Amino acid sequence: MFKEIDIKELQFNPFTKINNEWMLITAGTKEKFNTMTASWGGFGILWGMNTATVYIRPQRYTKEFVDSNDTFTIAFFDEKYRNALNICGSVSGRDTDKVKKAGLTPYFIDDTAAFEEASMIMVCKKIYNHTISPQDFYSKETDEKMYPNKDYHTMYIAKIEKVLKNEK
Repeated sequence: MFKEIDIKELQFNPFTKINNEWMLITAGTKEKFNTMTASWGGFGILWGMNTATVYIRPQRYTKEFVDSNDTFTIAFFDEKYRNALNICGSVSGRDTDKVKKAGLTPYFIDDTAAFEEASMIMVCKKIYNHTISPQDFYSKETDEKMYPNKDYHTMYIAKIEKVLKNEK
């Protein structure tokens, strides 16, 4: 079903892929994992590595799984899964089996989790994290607008270890 591809084969606009199409960030094991929808992030080269950057608020259940595991996945989906991504972004895995509710099928690879329905999966290994600090904003307006509750995201930079395309 999934085929590993060379990262240099990727051809997509990261601005539409992340902001408009969204992605699922998933971490954990076969025994216990969680996922969340995200529309913030980035891709690039840092420290000589192909990297992905994701941002997670402290109250998100998925953060516990990202913090306690070395790897996580970023998965992208076709538009027909928009409702599933809405569910994964609005229902907490603490209280509900949101994966079941979203109609997604877990897929386990390299000691982490993703989903069979994904069109593309990136397996990522954490290399750095930092919590956004109010004193580091150049624009206090951005701080006030994005963080009225002072629940600052943790930024995770991860090496993209593997890219899988769905051959469905």
